[in-house]
Amino acid sequence: MRRAGNPEPIPSSERVAKVMARAGLCSRREAEQWIEAGRVRVNGRVLTSPALNLSAGDEVLVDGMPLPQRTQARLWRYHKPPGLMTTHKDPQGRPTVFEKLPEELGRVVSVGRLDLTSEGLLLLTNDGRLARHMELPSTGWTRRYRVRVHGRVEEAALAGLASGITVDGIRYGPIEAALERVQGSNAWLTMALHEGKNREIRRVLMALGLDVGRLIRIAYGPFQLGVLERGGVSEVTGKVMREQLGRWWE
Repeated sequence: MRRAGNPEPIPSSERVAKVMARAGLCSRREAEQWIEAGRVRVNGRVLTSPALNLSAGDEVLVDGMPLPQRTQARLWRYHKPPGLMTTHKDPQGRPTVFEKLPEELGRVVSVGRLDLTSEGLLLLTNDGRLARHMELPSTGWTRRYRVRVHGRVEEAALAGLASGITVDGIRYGPIEAALERVQGSNAWLTMALHEGKNREIRRVLMALGLDVGRLIRIAYGPFQLGVLERGGVSEVTGKVMREQLGRWWE
């Protein structure tokens, strides 16, 4: 198990922005901006470009301070309400997920994203490497959703999504989709996918002539939304972390 207070080792030949992000100091994009602003020194030299690979033993200072010490990886379930951006800072000034989180969480990053109007389960972690691992299609975790649509649902068209679909030149992999129930001119669908490309469900359903009214993520791999109230945060226990994440917890 990781122990709080142990210095973060630098693997050989790893980009400086990636090391900064993994330390939990900022995102990789923010790290690149800080480097270009001259806020980062490596072995006493001010960097002006993020195109630098670090080696073990290199000293990295940000605003004159060493990188934060390594801490135990933690994971939280969050019930994202609609109307929040999944970003640390929105150029248009729209409210963000991270502005609404309890201060005691400290700096966290999201595992993937939910767009502005989507809601449901969003996983948060203080470990950037863990977030990237959980996002990879190779991890094999299924994202599950309930979707309210407006329009005529053709069950044969939903079944055809199991073979994948190409929309506007973008190829989407197999999607499990089924009709749950019909309510007047609306219907509820259940959908499951592995890739989770940007706005994938909305674009695929639009190609089938359906307008999405609500999009709720109910599961991300083994982690469930369950009865977590909207806006609520619940930490995943160490036992579950060990069972589901293996070496990422050790």
